[in-house]
Amino acid sequence: MLFVFIYVNNTSLFVNPGGEKPLLLAHRGLAQTFPMEGITGDTNTAAIIYEPEHPYLENTIASMEAAFAAGADIVELDIHPTADGHFVVFHDWILDYRTNGTGIVREHSLQELKQLDVGYGYTADNGKTYPFRGKGVGLMPTLDEVLAEFPGESLLIHIKSNDPQEGLLLAQFLAELPQERLELLSVYGGDDPIAVLQDELPGLRVMSKDKMKNALLRYMLIGWTGYVPEAIHNKEIILPLQYARFLWGWPHRFIERMEKVDTRVTVVAGDGQWSEGFDTLSDLEQLPENYTGGIWTNRIDRIAPAFE
Repeated sequence: MLFVFIYVNNTSLFVNPGGEKPLLLAHRGLAQTFPMEGITGDTNTAAIIYEPEHPYLENTIASMEAAFAAGADIVELDIHPTADGHFVVFHDWILDYRTNGTGIVREHSLQELKQLDVGYGYTADNGKTYPFRGKGVGLMPTLDEVLAEFPGESLLIHIKSNDPQEGLLLAQFLAELPQERLELLSVYGGDDPIAVLQDELPGLRVMSKDKMKNALLRYMLIGWTGYVPEAIHNKEIILPLQYARFLWGWPHRFIERMEKVDTRVTVVAGDGQWSEGFDTLSDLEQLPENYTGGIWTNRIDRIAPAFE
């Protein structure tokens, strides 16, 4: 009887996805992509991009606008504090790979960062040509500018450090926003800044890697009963697809449970270590049939038409 209960309580056979389409999350807007083989934390990915198929540079206003226009429901972006108290939107910890600047991003003022060419270092042919050089001057936006440009859109903000002070600075910044704007924002990043952010803004949907692991482990222990631990309520879960099948109720029952506790689930490809996305139509074949959760992609322009 126990086994029958566990099966019936966790099977997706009796859950009707309702014909809803998945949430499409555009990682860094519409970005230039690159091969994932052999990637490490020190890889200069701007130097190994594929031959460009579009003119957009990641984490710029134009790339986010293109992503939303292509069909994105959410855009993910990376932030860094500046030396003079602002937040800029930029991927790398250092400036050397992508720009004509040098040094650590957070050690520069906003004025200095605004003068840089964010397309300077991109090359698809081992440095023979640089197709975006000279086209990215002044295109590093502030978080202020992004929020002003997309006042009604959902954004996933990535804190790129584990500095608790950065969590406090972001909390102070976000606290100035109206509640209806905060409801469209989620934040993930290092454990320490996310802990501070959660303390300061308890209603904000957040997640860090360790918090996610702990929350999902608790769910794996008791989720077969249908109970969803408090640790997983109102959270942002970025879930590698290869681990998802171990979760009680995957896929439809699990998604339904998470929606009831205001937790958003987005799947990434591979093991989740390097932000692999579902970037081609063939990649989408890996997803469960009638999947309605979030899908992480680096090429929203390629996959969004499949859900129109």
